Amino acid sequence: MDHVAHLGVLLLMFAVGLKLRLGQVVQPQVLGGAVIHFGLSAAVVAGGLVFLAGIAAGPGLLLAIALAFSSTVFSAKMLEAKRDLGTFYGRTAIGVLIVQDLIALIVLAIWSAQVPSPWALGLLALPLLRPVLHKLLDAAGHDELLVLMGMLLSLVIGGMGFHSLGLSSEIGALVMGLMLSGHARAKELAESLWSLKEIFLVGFFLQIGMSGLPDWADLWLALGFLALLPLKGALFFAIFLLFRLRARSAFLAALSLMAYSEFALIIAARELPEWLVSLALAVSLSFVLAAPLNRMAQALFDRWEGPLQRFEPARVHRDEMPTDMGNARVMVLGMGRTGTAAYDRLTVLCDRVVGMDADQYRVASHRAAGRNVRLADVEDTAFWRALDISVLEAAVLAIDSIEAKETAALSLRQKGFTGPIIAHALYDSDLDRLYHAGATETWLTMNEAGIGLADQTARAMDLDFAKDSKALT
Repeated sequence: MDHVAHLGVLLLMFAVGLKLRLGQVVQPQVLGGAVIHFGLSAAVVAGGLVFLAGIAAGPGLLLAIALAFSSTVFSAKMLEAKRDLGTFYGRTAIGVLIVQDLIALIVLAIWSAQVPSPWALGLLALPLLRPVLHKLLDAAGHDELLVLMGMLLSLVIGGMGFHSLGLSSEIGALVMGLMLSGHARAKELAESLWSLKEIFLVGFFLQIGMSGLPDWADLWLALGFLALLPLKGALFFAIFLLFRLRARSAFLAALSLMAYSEFALIIAARELPEWLVSLALAVSLSFVLAAPLNRMAQALFDRWEGPLQRFEPARVHRDEMPTDMGNARVMVLGMGRTGTAAYDRLTVLCDRVVGMDADQYRVASHRAAGRNVRLADVEDTAFWRALDISVLEAAVLAIDSIEAKETAALSLRQKGFTGPIIAHALYDSDLDRLYHAGATETWLTMNEAGIGLADQTARAMDLDFAKDSKALT
């Protein structure tokens, strides 16, 4: 099970790396947030464990360090499930996790006195191999070879390769993902590995549950550690506000970083075996607590928006400035494949079209291609409050999430928009939700694709459906 769990973590880190850019790690709110939170939380918890619980200074400090980190597996999985890895708060949270992983490597190296191999210096030349890796990805096709290449890079070169040099295999998988993150097919590669990653990650969570049978003492200790989680989240929230994040971004990022890290189990297994069962229980319970909170994160912020907004800084981060749609007549929300196709088609008929997307890198890519695309998160109430829709005539909802589509349609209607709102859906059950939210036209994507194929076939055969009433029926 240990091997299965490790494969799952490596594949997850590789997938996270495919969606990252190095620029997001060196942001002040990322570096500063990770380092300040680690220093404060480790110092405070260590002091409490030493002076209040009577634990020796060395084990107390190591235990406090273990509790200071957030779970990379949990946070990346939750952000990926919500499709928020590319949003500003998602990029901030993942950046903090990467910095924490680097700190964890340093801590383990110091405590275990493990020194990386001198050959590890050769990794500085890895960026030179990036063009070669990109060509290999181009040549891998779309089927089995693409999956095998992903496994080769994440498990063999990244995982085993870095481990053989005395470095973290998890960081190795992440680095290999980063090497391919700018490639046009990086998303396709991540999707090809999705099912394998999900299967192996089940092993990771099973491994946590199998680490030992707890007694009452372990349970009480775990509940004590669990009581510290709100303080962990509150500290992240306060630090993010200091770096001029808006209240919403600070709140969502802090929630995504609340779960305890699997790194605590690694430390316990190596250095604190007597604490392993208690920490395993605390990590598991933190997942149980944080999972529903993260699923309801937007609803929780909407409920507490008033009190939380009081802490928002007067001057916010440049990436959080209000979005202006200009004089656009048509707004396309969500600039993935569907939204991009709709945008390109509409620009043939109308020169005043604007696209909106929450993924900064996707927005930058569209702008480089000459499209009028702005950065915006449609689930952000502040975006809708600041948006001027006085010249807007139509809105296209091409966002993946049905909840985001509902939010967008409801927000447009609440602002007094009376024009058409067109949305696509994957399932019949989504149609009523979209109509109820205010959509005027809906399209079942797969059905319309089939109709389009039939129309193309008819044109190729020189057929005319209008002449055949039975075909129309």
